Amino acid sequence: MGRNAAPWLRCRKRLGWLARLRNAGHTDPPFGDVQHRAKDQSMNVTRLRVLAGALLVIGTGIANAADGPLVATDVKQVDRDYWFQGEYLGSTRTACGRCESCGLQVVALGKNDFQAVLYRGGLPGSGWWTGMTKHDLKGKRDGETLRLIGDDATQRIEISKSTATVQAVHQPPTPGSEQIVSLGELIRIERRSQTLGAAAPSGAIVLFDGSNTDHWKSGRKSDDGLLMIGTETKVPFQDFTMHIEFQLPYMPNARDQGRANSGVYIQSRYEVQVLDSFGLKGENNEAAGLYKFKAPDANLCFPPLVWQTYDIDFQAARFDGEKRKTCPATITVWHNGVVVQNRVELANKTGGGAAESPISLPTKLQDHGNPVRFRNIWLIDRSGSAQAQSLALQRK
Repeated sequence: MGRNAAPWLRCRKRLGWLARLRNAGHTDPPFGDVQHRAKDQSMNVTRLRVLAGALLVIGTGIANAADGPLVATDVKQVDRDYWFQGEYLGSTRTACGRCESCGLQVVALGKNDFQAVLYRGGLPGSGWWTGMTKHDLKGKRDGETLRLIGDDATQRIEISKSTATVQAVHQPPTPGSEQIVSLGELIRIERRSQTLGAAAPSGAIVLFDGSNTDHWKSGRKSDDGLLMIGTETKVPFQDFTMHIEFQLPYMPNARDQGRANSGVYIQSRYEVQVLDSFGLKGENNEAAGLYKFKAPDANLCFPPLVWQTYDIDFQAARFDGEKRKTCPATITVWHNGVVVQNRVELANKTGGGAAESPISLPTKLQDHGNPVRFRNIWLIDRSGSAQAQSLALQRK
């Protein structure tokens, strides 16, 4: 690349960001003892290759959010806004000329409206962490171009053909003579959880693999073979490690707790929230939050319709012979392969969970009226109960 190339292009080449995306690899999934789990929390990343003009073709004849509340469980049902929503990654030039990695999360709000967050350092969990610099933007799609503007109007981002161009707006003393400077480009990508598709290890209990719902009370499968909400395990488990994969519906018109809401209710008592929190702050009632008790250490929520994972270590509360609690329940949660709740002691049940007691209860997949889907659910029992041992032996 020549010296006369734009500074942000030279910057991008020096960073070698595209090579890093292509070479991003798996780390060992977080199973087994917490102290021996892999510390490398990198994620697989796949660049979305969208041909010029493809958005226009895809948008023809599909749903339009302006026609009413849209609830899509498949990309065949989405509107045009969906193809602008998502994550973007690349590099930009700072005011002092230094280049840095940047990530962008774009959230569709329906009727061509959007909000976005620009992260200095990369994407959440991959270069950017809670407390680092970020900028909020809002904008509207006009045809095949989305224009986003920062709160102070000095920062703009224009998205077209899966590429986001980051711009700085300079306001000289003379009115009406603003200057727009391009700082860099970010490419639309799709990240993949490092534990997605993890196979059940020897001795694990496969709770759902798509073949049947035998382990679930009133369990139902969708037409495409996925486990639906509103069910619970037939067998209660005390101490365990669980792997579960879930997909959030695309609901651009919905807001807050009405946007792809469900939950993994451990022992029917402690809820690990499931919610479309993509691009949000990451509160205690959002994705991977311990409902109304503790927010996740980072918001690792992916966009809707992208498969995600929870890997959960749970140890039940302990009680003495008088049914007095002697030790609180503890939980560790990996969201998309990244630890977001680390050996948290649960003071009590969360939300509307069942009261704590020495008796183990089933684990539920909450029905909140939104079509969240689940697959590849398995569990390693550590309590040694006769029921759990019997289920594990059935798999051999």
